Amino acid sequence: MAGVTDTTPPVFLVPELPEAGHADLDGEEAHHAVTVRRLRAGERLTLSDGRGGVADCVAATVHAGRRPTVELTVERVRTVPAPALRVTVAQALAKGDRGELAVELATEAGVDAIVPWRAARSVARWDDGPRGAKALGKWRAAAAAASKQARRAWVPEVSDPMSTAELASAIASADVALVLDGDAPDRLTDIALPDAGELLLVVGPEGGVAPEERDAFVEAGARRVRLGPTVLRTSTAAAVALGALGALTARWA
Repeated sequence: MAGVTDTTPPVFLVPELPEAGHADLDGEEAHHAVTVRRLRAGERLTLSDGRGGVADCVAATVHAGRRPTVELTVERVRTVPAPALRVTVAQALAKGDRGELAVELATEAGVDAIVPWRAARSVARWDDGPRGAKALGKWRAAAAAASKQARRAWVPEVSDPMSTAELASAIASADVALVLDGDAPDRLTDIALPDAGELLLVVGPEGGVAPEERDAFVEAGARRVRLGPTVLRTSTAAAVALGALGALTARWA
């Protein structure tokens, strides 16, 4: 992956960060460290609480077995500030694993929050029962896994799914709201973007944003924008847009 070398310490998510000194890594993350990554004593690793808190550690002792544990020397605990311009992606539900792929790619590209959107043209349908909860859990797991892969200190929050009306209300309260639309007259590079605040980016489903949805979003204050001359899949559009926003604003400064 660009920007991450083989010597970059792996990241493991924990509910709460330890204080400087000594701590233990156990549970599922210890199992992953010991049996999957083959962590050895003396190697460096990072603990993250997913909320900007980071602990730089060294593995003092590694215990394998049925319940792996890693004894850590905690060298430093620090906080990584959140971006001044916070980007939330409203991602339309997509069929198969394309929704999870969209979450994964957007997370690696730096998204701050993700809203699953029940778009009119979405093939996938999440009910309010166990199947919907399972699908939402997969999106949240994808965000957590991608955050570790990208060595992020912040794990994007994946909210409960929204209807079109609920998303229009969210657009009205955002500082800037953009709807990706290949037929839009304006390019993303034509829009004056802030360096701080809340930016909401709407990504439609495989069939695109329905005209009535587009009109509702524009009425709520959104701008329609296109990224370029090509048509992107719903699973890749957010990541491409986030890359552009990183370059066009102070998010990558």
